[in-house]
Amino acid sequence: MMRDVLGVLLAGGAGERLFPLTRDRAKPAVPFAGQYRIIDITLSNCINSDLRHVYILTQYKALSLNRHIREGWGPVVASELGEFIEILPPMQRVSKSWYQGTADAVYQNIYSIGSEEPKYVLILSGDHIYKMNYALMVQQHKDSGADVTIATLPIDPDKVAEFGVVEVSRQGEVVGFVEKPKSTDIRSPFNPEMVDASMGIYLFNTDVLLPELVKDAEDPDSKHDFGHNILPKLLGRYKVNAYNFVDENKQRALYWRDVGTLDAYFNANMDIASVSPVFNLYDKAWPMRTRAYQYPPAKFVFGEPGRTGMGINSIVSSGSIISGSVVRNSVLSHDVRVNSYSDVDSSVIFSHVNIGRHCHIRNAIIDRDVHIPDGTVIGYDPEQDKKNYFVSSGGLTVVTRDYSIYENPVSPAFLQDQK
Repeated sequence: MMRDVLGVLLAGGAGERLFPLTRDRAKPAVPFAGQYRIIDITLSNCINSDLRHVYILTQYKALSLNRHIREGWGPVVASELGEFIEILPPMQRVSKSWYQGTADAVYQNIYSIGSEEPKYVLILSGDHIYKMNYALMVQQHKDSGADVTIATLPIDPDKVAEFGVVEVSRQGEVVGFVEKPKSTDIRSPFNPEMVDASMGIYLFNTDVLLPELVKDAEDPDSKHDFGHNILPKLLGRYKVNAYNFVDENKQRALYWRDVGTLDAYFNANMDIASVSPVFNLYDKAWPMRTRAYQYPPAKFVFGEPGRTGMGINSIVSSGSIISGSVVRNSVLSHDVRVNSYSDVDSSVIFSHVNIGRHCHIRNAIIDRDVHIPDGTVIGYDPEQDKKNYFVSSGGLTVVTRDYSIYENPVSPAFLQDQK
């Protein structure tokens, strides 16, 4: 069944709300849960759903993302069987501009989509954390005779400004769609206390999608966005159904996270490091895949009083050395060294970071290739942190490579003066 489906994964967003983590990399390439990238979650869903024909549409700062896909996901599919996970950068074949919206991104690759001759096109986003079997959605789509199916999940009414609101009849047909309203009186027919929200996952019959993309591209007043333009205009002209999210995470509450802000991203990582995480990475029935790195196992050394290498309620990835220091409630990526007498608490540490001796770090994200000098204190004094680092609205401190160029951390104003 899935051989008739082409996946189109949108991975070209600039990710401004994740700045400064997205200053040098695409949002889907941001590390997650130590050894993964954000895009690995959606790609794992594809493979677990037997969807093996996938285009990835990239745009901004895509070098690290392209390399990750090429080296980590190319070997997963069998090219001799016609399978592929392929990167499509903006080729400007039908336009001279960069992608102007989600619909325009797909439209600009209309020839690549048409050349595969799929019966169905599944539009996906590369920056959400969830587990979903897309084959179940495709089966419902086929059985119902729908032209378009929108994946939905129930949300609290006070969160509608962050989602596309889907009005669904009791028969499951979509009769209304409003993108990110300030408020709404619409409620789910299946739970009157909740609202059905779009997950940004759309399944189209190809013979419906392609003409609609052409019409939208010719409309000068369009935002060229699926939620704002394409989907509302389909209602009343085609059979549009909703697909209620079936969570393969198999917990009591549905798990779907948009990690588009620093605080949401940080909280998702903290969940992974907790004793009983809501998002289960250890489910052998729904494995999460990523690029394999050839690092030795993680190592914990020294056991002297006050100088004991320990990791507590933490994820510590391969190649890392916890040398006479303590790491609590944290997520460490590959090749991290935490030196003696240091304490790291409730933090996310990217790869190739060296934390010196006698450092105290908490509630922080440390970007890759950063050297933290001996005796550095981060996350204990927000006002002091603001002088040297980036501090989010939620009080999270982010340290980037700018601050490792010099022997001691420096302020953004100082860096600007050096340009």
